Amino acid sequence: MDKNSPSAKNTQAFFVQAAIAFGVALVGVAWAVLFLPLDPWARAFLGMTSLFLVSSTFTLGKVVRDNQESQSVHQRLDQARIDRLLAEHDPFKQIA
Repeated sequence: MDKNSPSAKNTQAFFVQAAIAFGVALVGVAWAVLFLPLDPWARAFLGMTSLFLVSSTFTLGKVVRDNQESQSVHQRLDQARIDRLLAEHDPFKQIA
């Protein structure tokens, strides 16, 4: 891992675009659930499953992000250990 490699960060524009897309999709689903010609029990079922889908999507996103950050930390620690070993290594040291 290169010390000068840029860290992967999202821009403010990407964040805003993602938030707007999420909001539009959520409003669309809510609109569909409210105005579909269904019985109340079917409407409640669709609303509940949509809510569960949204919450599980957030959970999955957090798990994927945490896993990626964990891998990144492990790689940085491994690289630091290798760098330390290389810095301490003296090829001209005689073995007694």
